[in-house]
Amino acid sequence: MSDAEQVLAAMTAAGEPLNAGKIVELTALDRKQVDKAMAELKKAGQITSPKRCYWSPAV
Repeated sequence: MSDAEQVLAAMTAAGEPLNAGKIVELTALDRKQVDKAMAELKKAGQITSPKRCYWSPAV
């Protein structure tokens, strides 16, 4: 499973918008890995930001 897939799975399982720090806790990935994965997901349109610094899967 790629880093991006792990990040997306953690967001989906949480059921609420998460910030990068919480994703690091849930996935045990390094912060740099999470930031890179989130950048990929944002570019692909797979995650959206309902409020500043928090992200959730795009519907």
